Amino acid sequence: MPIREPRAATLFGEGQITNIATACTMGEADLVVVDGALTAIQQRNLEEKLKIKVIDRTGLILEIFGERARTAEGRLQVELAHLDYQAGRLVRSWTHLERQRGGFGFLGGPGETQIESDRRMIRDRMARLRRELDSVRRTRGLHRSRRGKAPWPVIALVGYTNAGKSTLFNRLTGADVMAEDLLFATLDPTMRAIRLPGVEKAILSDTVGFISDLPTQLVAAFRATLEEVTAADVIVHVRDIANPDTAAQRSQVLEILDELGVIDAEEGGTPQIPIVEVWNKWDLLLPDQIEELSAEINRRHDDRIVPLSALTGEFCDHLLEVLSAMLTSGAKVHTFTIPASDGQRIAWLHSHGEVLGDEDAGEGEGGPLRRLTVRLDPREMGRYSAL
Repeated sequence: MPIREPRAATLFGEGQITNIATACTMGEADLVVVDGALTAIQQRNLEEKLKIKVIDRTGLILEIFGERARTAEGRLQVELAHLDYQAGRLVRSWTHLERQRGGFGFLGGPGETQIESDRRMIRDRMARLRRELDSVRRTRGLHRSRRGKAPWPVIALVGYTNAGKSTLFNRLTGADVMAEDLLFATLDPTMRAIRLPGVEKAILSDTVGFISDLPTQLVAAFRATLEEVTAADVIVHVRDIANPDTAAQRSQVLEILDELGVIDAEEGGTPQIPIVEVWNKWDLLLPDQIEELSAEINRRHDDRIVPLSALTGEFCDHLLEVLSAMLTSGAKVHTFTIPASDGQRIAWLHSHGEVLGDEDAGEGEGGPLRRLTVRLDPREMGRYSAL
């Protein structure tokens, strides 16, 4: 229901409130959700007039997040966001006490005392939660640092909520991460190892879904989760291409990536980390839609756009080939002459590079030699030099 003229006390006009009350009675509703922000006073006044529980958009998102958080970190983030939200809603929540007697000068009545007491408890609890989350961030930083020293590249799945990231994650890894037709089914980042053509091992990371106009409390609370994206070697942007709002959702995701520093807005949106755009739910499109979108891909000549269906697995192999090509794009061919007895180096080259040739190189001072021709990217070459 659109708002014709916002009212300070109730947001809606009296006529609209009457219509809402009638609709709630006819539908036997237990809850009214307002797609927008309500002040504490507006929420209270609407509940008094409608005789039913009222929440706004932020409250709904917090409730969903609270149900979906699984790990200790996720629960900490949700609780912090919820407390931040509630802290601004204590005003006038104790006005019935203030009416008992007035305050004197700068001294408030008993209602103000209760508000301050509640605020102090919330502030103390939020301070403890922030300290715990700081510890989580430090731990995440250490994990990212260790992964940076490991030989495996990291691929992060990002996208609007319900775009199919977890379904694609399960398809590529064989994992059993919760993947349902729900908003924010994934709140806690999950990582699994996958194999790619020419790449022995890569780490695939599933992240929280993005949403337009994310409440400020959640932007701050989920920063640690989204920071995983900034440590990736490649980002896979999963789009629900069958959704009528897919273009707007894409813009919202790119805006958040810009805020994270992944895309340089000053450079015209140039990604700091390579991005592959997956057009998911290809199986839900009508034939004329498939024809139109296929023609668009051909016109753009962009091999970083991959149409697929994570549900059926159609074209998922092509995505793996694209990711492999991106991760090995800087690779060069090197020739190594190694003692045949140095099994450690020979095995390392076979597992971390693409061995194009392995032949007898005659005799050396220490015995037989092997000549290996291997394609390695600069990072792997640096690690080999450090062996």
